[in-house]
Amino acid sequence: MQYAVLITGCSSGIGLEAAKMLQERNFLVVASCRKKEDVEALKEQGIKHAVQLDLADSASIQQGLEDTLAITQGKLFALFNNGAYGQPGAVEDLPVEALRTQFESNFFGTHELTTKVLKLMLAQGYGRIVNNSSVLGLVAAPFRGAYNASKFALEGLTDTLRLELSDTPIKVSLIELVLD
Repeated sequence: MQYAVLITGCSSGIGLEAAKMLQERNFLVVASCRKKEDVEALKEQGIKHAVQLDLADSASIQQGLEDTLAITQGKLFALFNNGAYGQPGAVEDLPVEALRTQFESNFFGTHELTTKVLKLMLAQGYGRIVNNSSVLGLVAAPFRGAYNASKFALEGLTDTLRLELSDTPIKVSLIELVLD
């Protein structure tokens, strides 16, 4: 059985490297990113299956998931919620709209995609959800207030989901990376 994995945030960094590594290990990887040109770039880099999925856009989430399930024949072994970005700046200078936009992508979109995938995983009787947070979801850093807050929220959501699904075959985990 080839395990199907959907990874968000694959235009660079951790998402891109995870997609390459899992594909090399014979997983059926569907790598996603926000921009169409990044989808094309993934294919040029040897990623076999890439879809557009913007976590700040509900229609894009739905279409990206539909495209993914067409590739994976309706099954998903794992969802790696990696997509996020940082909005730098002092909290006092941060417009409310910038904070909302940050949360839309880093938190609400991740929640929306996860709940859609969770229904599938529960129906199929297996699955793993891995959320990529950050050490900034545990310990805040100055001038990263929006990002810190979105990752603190993701930590709480992930822990709650893990507890709620503890008596199911769906496993939920969180990783907290420190990048230099």
